[in-house]
Amino acid sequence: MSSFLRKGGLWVVVQNVLTLAVVVVGPIHGARDWASPWRVLGIALFAVGAIFGITGVRTLGRNRTPFPEPVAEHELVQTGVYAVVRHPLYSSLIFLSFGWALAWFSTVTLALAGGLALVLDQKSRVEERFLRDRYTDYHQYAQRVRRLIPGVY
Repeated sequence: MSSFLRKGGLWVVVQNVLTLAVVVVGPIHGARDWASPWRVLGIALFAVGAIFGITGVRTLGRNRTPFPEPVAEHELVQTGVYAVVRHPLYSSLIFLSFGWALAWFSTVTLALAGGLALVLDQKSRVEERFLRDRYTDYHQYAQRVRRLIPGVY
């Protein structure tokens, strides 16, 4: 268990619980107005999240782990979607969850998505401590590329 916690397992548990809550609560507490402009915006955000997630997984390849601590043989990936944001898989979950919440027009789900975004932001900071310790050029990479939202944050 200590290895699980050392690698950042608690972050993974909280992330997964909040993600599941977003998925389940949206349809339960959401509106059924299919013609809402919020739904269109939600679907667009969901699509962006899917693109970030799929391209992030493909680009990261065997370096992928759910934990903030990188795998031992990890390489610092700075190409593809990683040239746009430093944590595209976290960005993906943020865009997907806010898109889901807006598509269902659920304020409860929006709050859960906000909580998930805060958790993922903090998890990314923990991960970046590991990455800075392992890669001397991480600081330069972090100066060039935003953390979670392209060109913004």
